[in-house]
Amino acid sequence: IAVWTLPVLFAITIHEVAHGWAASKLGDQSAKMLGRLTLNPLKHIDPIGTVIVPAALLVLGSCVFGWAKAVPVNDRNFKHPARVMAWVAMAGPASNLIMAILWAIIGKIGLELQAGSPDIGQFLLYSGVAGVSINLILMVLNLLPIPPLDGSHVLSAFLPKPWAWQFNRIAPYGFIILVGLMIMGILGPILMGPFTYFQEMIYGLVGIR
Repeated sequence: IAVWTLPVLFAITIHEVAHGWAASKLGDQSAKMLGRLTLNPLKHIDPIGTVIVPAALLVLGSCVFGWAKAVPVNDRNFKHPARVMAWVAMAGPASNLIMAILWAIIGKIGLELQAGSPDIGQFLLYSGVAGVSINLILMVLNLLPIPPLDGSHVLSAFLPKPWAWQFNRIAPYGFIILVGLMIMGILGPILMGPFTYFQEMIYGLVGIR
């Protein structure tokens, strides 16, 4: 719990703030007006997605992930809603990639400190590994083209409007689809390929072997 708490909170919080920040820069101030452009996790915590689900998965020894309260975005404030929403959607996974790199650097520092300060070094190393893991899981998961995940907004931007409208009607069932894929054992293999690729790339970048 000590190792995973900060990585999970930062990963989920900054992911949502990134959506709000991108929307603000591109013309929609909804998140800003509601005070959601803050790194204070209390503003973003969803009791189930931020606390109960990650804690349960951690206890079960499963893949840890979660979610925060979605940052409000009003696409009516955009001149080209579908295209701009794709950029707003990509801001979340992009923030997770950046955070994964930063956590890898922390892990590298911990690795270097292990000889002289084993307790601090081990904690930083484990936290760094946890930070890389949770951020890459969130990045890859959110890039899946399943409404309302971020990847679905990117796909919608490239679909003809009638197709995009029909596609986005799946959104209320997105969570059910994800749970179904997980129960059938399909979700894990879908995520592991991209996850492993980015993990190895980042560890190689900072020199963790």
